[in-house]
Amino acid sequence: MGRSGLSVSSLGYGAAPLGNLYSAVSDDQSRAAVDAAWKAGVRYFDTAPHYGLGLSERRTGEALRDRPRSEFVLQTKVGRLLAPSDRGAERDLDFGFDVPKNHERVWDFSASGVRRSIEESLQRLGLDRIDVALVHDPDDHEHEARSGALPELLKLRDEGVVRAVGAGMNASAMLARFVDEFDLDVVLLAGCYNLIEQDSLDDLMPAALRRGTSIVLGGVYGSGLLATDEPSPDATYRYEPVTAPVLARAQRLAAIAREHGVSLPALAVQFALAHPAVASAVLGMRHADEVRANAALMDAVIPGEVWDTLRAEGLVREDAPLPGVVTS
Repeated sequence: MGRSGLSVSSLGYGAAPLGNLYSAVSDDQSRAAVDAAWKAGVRYFDTAPHYGLGLSERRTGEALRDRPRSEFVLQTKVGRLLAPSDRGAERDLDFGFDVPKNHERVWDFSASGVRRSIEESLQRLGLDRIDVALVHDPDDHEHEARSGALPELLKLRDEGVVRAVGAGMNASAMLARFVDEFDLDVVLLAGCYNLIEQDSLDDLMPAALRRGTSIVLGGVYGSGLLATDEPSPDATYRYEPVTAPVLARAQRLAAIAREHGVSLPALAVQFALAHPAVASAVLGMRHADEVRANAALMDAVIPGEVWDTLRAEGLVREDAPLPGVVTS
């Protein structure tokens, strides 16, 4: 992961579902999912205060607490503080989490807010340290992130409080600016580099290679569209109802996969990991069965002619690296 000395598994565990994203999961189900991930060799876990108003951090920390601390990399985020709320009788469904609204999110990208966020995350996690800290969703707060949060994370890294620092969001251009301006170890790009779109090849990917910054990818399934072998008109892409052109593209991808006896999710994951700047793909997983299914995709054998067909039909860009194919 950049120059941090940290090594992460190619498959990362996205712990937003442990915060009851979209629907509730029990404590036992969430623990079983993390146990399955550990058994499958996953050693990189991504969470955030935003996910379930702290529930994801609490469950992630509890599931990892008895594991050898030197054997996993734990990542959380800063930018949203959690303030107690008197609306606990309501549910946090406006933000997509089926949890009581016993806290509210408060944007804070200041230096003091960053330190407070790290301290409060450590309390929720119940662990001795956080390995990676990312500025979370600075979309409308670029100035604050640049002047407050990112410099403070760099100080925390210098102080040894965290090992690696960076930023995570759903757009590549701002991340590319951050990579060029700051000595970041890693950035998390969600939903912008997958089999549907590869525009980040124009900005973030070359910046990361130039600066030696690692990229972690989220949203390699496009928030659901590419997660099954039969993309549905009811699916979502970038958390919105899929449009007809995007659905047609996904269905053609699925048809090519089917013709060669491979799964569309395997294509999606292996394509994402083929870029040399990419260290890991973080997949949100709520059940042990999902974990095992995703882990199996990493070893799926995909014939070279599949990638040749995708390239020939213009379904992947000419400059997009492909598994086993060297791109100049």
